Amino acid sequence: MLTILRNILLNRYLLALAAFGVWMAFFDKNDFFVQRQRAAELDDLNEKIEYYKDQIQLTKKELQALDNDPAMLEKYAREKYYMKRPNEDVFVVPATGN
Repeated sequence: MLTILRNILLNRYLLALAAFGVWMAFFDKNDFFVQRQRAAELDDLNEKIEYYKDQIQLTKKELQALDNDPAMLEKYAREKYYMKRPNEDVFVVPATGN
């Protein structure tokens, strides 16, 4: 039994395969840790892609609303750019932190 186990462990092909596996897992420039880091980075980038796709859809809807509705255009101009009508005073009240 001991000689069989010794022969298996000292098999040169098995040793070469084990050395290759250790080299690829820990010492190669694309080792296990780098692959795990890249997978996490890919997940983050895919989440950002989905976020920006959603933002594009919202912006398109907002643009369509601004093109079709003059009241919406006026509201947008007043809220975003603090525009006002002639002979009108605008007071900007900062929001509280609560």
